[in-house]
Amino acid sequence: MNEHQILGYIPKQTVIHSFNATAKLFFVLAVSFACMTTYDTRFLLVVGICSTFIFKLADLKWNQISFVIKFVCFFSVLNILAVFVFQPTYGQELYGAKQVLISAGYFTLTSQELFYLANVALKYFCTIPLTLGFILTTNPSAFAASLSKLKVSYKVSYAVSLALRYIPDIQADYFAISQAQQARGFEMSKKGKFFNRMKGALQIVLPLVFSSLERIETISTAMELRRFGAKKKRTWYVAEPFRTRDYLLVVSGLVLFIISLILFKINGGRFYNPFK
Repeated sequence: MNEHQILGYIPKQTVIHSFNATAKLFFVLAVSFACMTTYDTRFLLVVGICSTFIFKLADLKWNQISFVIKFVCFFSVLNILAVFVFQPTYGQELYGAKQVLISAGYFTLTSQELFYLANVALKYFCTIPLTLGFILTTNPSAFAASLSKLKVSYKVSYAVSLALRYIPDIQADYFAISQAQQARGFEMSKKGKFFNRMKGALQIVLPLVFSSLERIETISTAMELRRFGAKKKRTWYVAEPFRTRDYLLVVSGLVLFIISLILFKINGGRFYNPFK
């Protein structure tokens, strides 16, 4: 495992790794749709706890995922703050009540707005561990085979597989160029100033783009020589049959999705309102 790898398949012998890629993809999609369509706090809390547990079962080390987690958390917090800044009264309009926590004019914070923002945060808490766990525990070729089983064009499936394989290579090139820059005396480690590091990162982009274009040309030529796309269908070497555990995973995803639909009827809409 490359110590600088930020996002890519991490081969291990865990329960999560052993699931069929198609079953895992179906589960992630079903649960993600369920979480995106409901604002029932009870449901989101249960799914969030389950997602964290599943992510823990994948046995991923913090140094392997820390950058991605920090990056996602930063933009999630930024999005939540933007939601509040642009419409701080949305919560009270949504839940039909107003309990002021902090009075600050336009930016007055109410219990209803805080509750709504907490639900938005819970959505991230439900879906991000599942999505990351799927990407980091699924072989790109198996992922492509799973897409093909879901009736996605094999050309699209193969393109996704190449993209997932290519991400770690781009990361490796970035860090190689970064180390070369540091060897020339340009400080880009954590010891350097933030703006100097940003400037150095931007300077790396150009050589990284050229090396990427060269690699794309090589891959494209190799695929043409192998007559890729000449047939309407293709087989997948890494395709695996479904086992009992895979069927159970698919059923679990369906059950969670059906529960979200039932809650939609019980709550009279997408939102669970404890302020009635």
